[in-house]
Amino acid sequence: MERFINILVVDNDLKNQKGLKEILSGGGNNILLVRSTKEANEIIHQKEIGILLINIDQPEIQGLDFLKEIKENSNLNTIYKLALTANSASGNQIVKGLNVGAVDYITLPFNPNLVLAKIDVLKSLYYKDQRISQLLNHIFPAPVLQELNANNKFDPRRIENGVVMFTDLVDFSLKSKNMKPIRLLKKLEHYFTEFDDIMKRYDLEKIKTIGDAYMAIGGVTENTPHPALRACLAALEIRDFMYNEREVARAFNRDTWEIRIGLHMGPLVAGIIGTDKISFDVWGDTVNIASRAERDAKPGGITITKPIAESVKEYFQLEARGETEIHKRGGKMFMYYLNDLRPEYCLFGDGKVASTSLREICGLIPIDFKHMRIDIINRLKALLPENVVYHDIAHTLNVEKAVERYAKLEGLDEESILLLRTAALYHDSGFILSHESNEEFAIKMARNSLPRFGFNEFQIEIICNIIRSTSIDHTPVTLMEKILCDADHDYLGRADYYSVVNKLRIELENYGIKKSEEEWVKFQINYLENVHRYHTQTAKNIRVQGKKSRIKELKDKLLTLQE
Repeated sequence: MERFINILVVDNDLKNQKGLKEILSGGGNNILLVRSTKEANEIIHQKEIGILLINIDQPEIQGLDFLKEIKENSNLNTIYKLALTANSASGNQIVKGLNVGAVDYITLPFNPNLVLAKIDVLKSLYYKDQRISQLLNHIFPAPVLQELNANNKFDPRRIENGVVMFTDLVDFSLKSKNMKPIRLLKKLEHYFTEFDDIMKRYDLEKIKTIGDAYMAIGGVTENTPHPALRACLAALEIRDFMYNEREVARAFNRDTWEIRIGLHMGPLVAGIIGTDKISFDVWGDTVNIASRAERDAKPGGITITKPIAESVKEYFQLEARGETEIHKRGGKMFMYYLNDLRPEYCLFGDGKVASTSLREICGLIPIDFKHMRIDIINRLKALLPENVVYHDIAHTLNVEKAVERYAKLEGLDEESILLLRTAALYHDSGFILSHESNEEFAIKMARNSLPRFGFNEFQIEIICNIIRSTSIDHTPVTLMEKILCDADHDYLGRADYYSVVNKLRIELENYGIKKSEEEWVKFQINYLENVHRYHTQTAKNIRVQGKKSRIKELKDKLLTLQE
């Protein structure tokens, strides 16, 4: 799997810059070159920098002062810093660099093998840091993690109206006792990964899984309004996801599970327990009642308590089911079945998907990216002609992935990445209608479809301009346009170039454009060498070297064919 990192070089000597770029190019290194700390500051606050190399000898750069500034900024303590110096004989300059935050040094003139060795070590540490950060974010809610980082502790707190959701698989023990452990684990992972994604979309927090049970909360760690409403929307998505899973399994005569879901809202205590294997959890009567609501739900159904019902009754179709005894604690609680959304709050009128207005009421972004993505992918699968084997769904998904990678390296914000991914998903949809001038049809398709999913006119115009920029007679202007064009041709510099371009050859032949082997090789050389250009500095840094290798390979092949 390819991994990428932004490496920033701050050096006023162009010879040093050129030398480092030649040494470090390739291997997923996106080399950024600047000649002043002012330029460096702008990049550091725009993009995620993994490694910084800075010349501490040059008075005009004042590298030691810059290293000290970064060291004192807690938001930048993830950057690995290397001091560049020619004054290593006495060691004084190196000690100064280490004292202000450099983790190591590189002496001038450069020893390429030593430079690569040190960079590879720091890259390994950077990727491990990223993995650790991901794991911690999976273990603790973001506000809890921030408080732990700042104070080394998290004080317990009482929440008056926290929401607790429990899900449980019906007859799990009975159906799983004859399953192989690895198959059982993969099945649970498949379900719980989808549940996790649903929690993220509704700004809820998963607490834990206990066997086949899944527990999540709302209104405890986040500031987003209407936690009960968001939790009910999430419960509907889980219910419908499990229903679809069941129907597919039945069609293939496979074992399947149904789910029960229960929700309650009330006072909670949130905190961290443990010393060795610490965990974030919530306690209180609310947890017990939510668990009881789940156990009392019918298979494939959702049971909510009266406090939840009072909070969401305006938006959902509810069915009273009467009082239920709460074991252990004693007493009774009035409960309801949560069925579907009311028609006026549905995106498609089917009671399943929240409208844009309801998402805004919940404090969620109006754009429903998930259902937009499902919609366009299903259309591409159903409507793309069989002759289209290069501009197919696999190509679209590869471009979407490349767009996300480029956008993150370029430091784009979440909304821009969302718009770019949308443009990537639509950019080849015009092949449904025509193999020529397909971009305009893709734009019409986007204009007609995207308003339903909460995109406003301004966002749609940006998306359409990005799609149009991929046309052969257009030159990308904005950074977002350049990113999609580069992502569309990302494979030109990748190792899988030949398998991808072979699909293009087959597609052209399907539309009557046939070439001999020699003509095909010449066509590729001409396109790579004279027609195509990468537009972003990121693409130039990480893909041009591979593209040059393809050109050389093709020229060697042409010579062989002409012998």
